[in-house]
Amino acid sequence: MTQKPMTKTQLVAALADATGSDKASANRTLEALTDIVTKEVAAGGAVTLPGLGKFVCRARPERMVRNPATGEQMKKPADRVAKVTIAKALKDAVNS
Repeated sequence: MTQKPMTKTQLVAALADATGSDKASANRTLEALTDIVTKEVAAGGAVTLPGLGKFVCRARPERMVRNPATGEQMKKPADRVAKVTIAKALKDAVNS
C-alpha cells in the first residue's frame, strides 16, 4: 500500500503540466513558495495553504528527557518546532 514519495523532479513536472508552463518556471515557483513558508514559520508566524494545511512555529518549554541508551535523565532546554496541521479537505480526500 505504501508508495515511494513523489520526488521534487516529479513534483515540478506535475506542477508544470497542471499550470501549462515550463519546468524551469514551475521549479522557480516551488522554490519561491518553499522560501516564503520557511521564512515566515522561522520568524514565528504561520502560513495556511488552503486545502493542504497550516504550518506554524510552536515553542516547547524546557523539559526532562531520558537517553534511551543509558537511561540517564537530562534537562533539555526550551526550543521551537515546526508543526503542520492537515486541512479537513485533504483528510476527507484521503479517506474517501
